[in-house]
Amino acid sequence: MRLFIGVLNKMKKLVKVLSVFSLAALILGFVVSLVEKTVFLKRYDRTCIHKPYGVYEKYFKRPMDFALSLMSIILLSPVLLVTGILVRLKLGSPIIFKQLRPGKNERIFEMYKFRSMTDERDMEGKLLPDEIRLTAFGRKLRDTSLDELPELFNILKGDMSIVGPRPQLVRDMVFMTTEQRKRHYVKQGLTGLAQVNGRNGISWEDKLDFDIQYIRKITLWGDFIILLRTVKNVFRREGIHTDGMATAEDYGDYLLRKGRINEKEYAVGQLEAQKITEQGSNS
Repeated sequence: MRLFIGVLNKMKKLVKVLSVFSLAALILGFVVSLVEKTVFLKRYDRTCIHKPYGVYEKYFKRPMDFALSLMSIILLSPVLLVTGILVRLKLGSPIIFKQLRPGKNERIFEMYKFRSMTDERDMEGKLLPDEIRLTAFGRKLRDTSLDELPELFNILKGDMSIVGPRPQLVRDMVFMTTEQRKRHYVKQGLTGLAQVNGRNGISWEDKLDFDIQYIRKITLWGDFIILLRTVKNVFRREGIHTDGMATAEDYGDYLLRKGRINEKEYAVGQLEAQKITEQGSNS
């Protein structure tokens, strides 16, 4: 009985510490948000296409992203450490996979993920197909979404948001229509409306439609519901893989396969993507 009471008292202390920390992190988040809006105001004014509509999106979303990502990094640090060690043992170095993705206003940023594939190459030095390089361990990382955890640092930095359209590849973006590219009016998210409505199990058109639907009305309640549905989907492991494919199909490959673009348009898009990526890596 004494042991139970002792554990209960420790739990109460932990709750108090976390509550104080949460408040401090939220205040710090507001400070960071204020600095972003003042110190870098001119730069944002020159590049911003989309203006936040509601009070939540304008004043609360970024501070909450900062506070929640900071708390998550601290609370999940044992998971991050163990996963990192396993990646090093199973797949080698580097542990973190970095890739350039288009973010808010199509600004290119470096997104972090735990590595889930090997670097196996053919005789010409080209990477082997994804289905060969994706190991059983890597597939488990993706199935449990553990490979996505390093993106918390992207959120902390301000590159991403907790909820928003998922950051797609540059070579996906170049094939999107003007309307579809409006998904980049806001920060890209760790999870989003498309992810809780099928993720990779739905068509590209549906995914992009969900993204546009999300940016038209961003609310605290809507983000909360998306987070709850994300947790449920992670445990159910739904919509992680595209049918018949080891990894998600690129949008350009999808359009070419469906006959919606021709070989010439596909080649032009790939060259444009390469140019944007090179510019992003040099900036």
